[in-house]
Amino acid sequence: MEKEFRIIDTGVREGRANIAFDAALIEERQAERVPDTIRFLRFPPTALIGRHQDLSREVDLEYCNANGVGTVRRITGGGAIYLDEGQLGWELVFHRSSLGIAALPDIAREICNAAAMGLSELGIDAKFRPRNDIEVDGRKISGTGGFFDGDILIYQGTVLVDMNPEHMVRALKIPEKKLAKRNLDSAAERVTTLKQLLGNALPDLDTIKEVLIKGFSDGLGINGVPGEITDGEEELAKHYFAEEIGTDDFVAEIDDPASDSEVLVGSHTSSGGTIDSFVKLEGPTRKILQRVLISGDFFVTPPRTVFDLEAHIAGTRIDDVDHAIDTFFAENDVGMLSVLPGDFKASIAQAIHSRGEQDG
Repeated sequence: MEKEFRIIDTGVREGRANIAFDAALIEERQAERVPDTIRFLRFPPTALIGRHQDLSREVDLEYCNANGVGTVRRITGGGAIYLDEGQLGWELVFHRSSLGIAALPDIAREICNAAAMGLSELGIDAKFRPRNDIEVDGRKISGTGGFFDGDILIYQGTVLVDMNPEHMVRALKIPEKKLAKRNLDSAAERVTTLKQLLGNALPDLDTIKEVLIKGFSDGLGINGVPGEITDGEEELAKHYFAEEIGTDDFVAEIDDPASDSEVLVGSHTSSGGTIDSFVKLEGPTRKILQRVLISGDFFVTPPRTVFDLEAHIAGTRIDDVDHAIDTFFAENDVGMLSVLPGDFKASIAQAIHSRGEQDG
């Protein structure tokens, strides 16, 4: 018997309000006040950064402020993206038992394959590109990501329907090394849109939603049923917006930590993303980690993993950091979509090794 998923569309909402609704939807699903859900959503012009990213490093705040582009921090990991009304967001929020798949990488593969199957109904050759992209002829048309919160998973993606790439390039600070890794001269060459692919044959949004629902239904073995947004979801979303997600403090929670002259900076890039580490040492010989802040465009689950790791290794002697990181991951149930424990060790080690340059 197919598992039933409610389908809702929350339309165009201010970016922080959209993310606050995510938090509300997760909590309501945990409490079993709403069923498994497919949600469609859209944004006004928005620079949307991942949960662990450095705001000033990822976003051109001067450009965004001058041009009415909102700045928003997601509750999911991953990299910075630019969104406006020309992109269609989609997400699945469901109990981990609903699809019978336990590991986050396996879930990402199955959901991305299902979305690609749906988009191919439009006459394009959409394919899943590990670890979490959907591409057409090597150019990304949908980026995705998600995490478990207890037994509930949120998995999100966007479909680039139509977009002015200049706005994306101006709003975001695309790292040169990310472009170089893919042998591209500009971020605009990395992506494509349905408009570019289909021209005058571009379907309306309702048709795009229909093919995605068909892809999820056929590819995941679920049954999508139109449903209603509940009053409980809306009220809880307002609460999350007012108390946390809608605040400037939340958006700027990680913002230019390298500006502190005593902070050591390390960065490590692997196929799964970039991890930046900001380390402060203490003690007479500066061989103890006073604190470390970890940022980047990676995906780990549950959401508190990175914050718990930071707390776990604080106060550790630098010679013992690798062992402390291994112990943390051995003792905790962590889902890794894009990076491994060794990537965290490499980033922090680079920061510690830069101590000689700072001391010199």
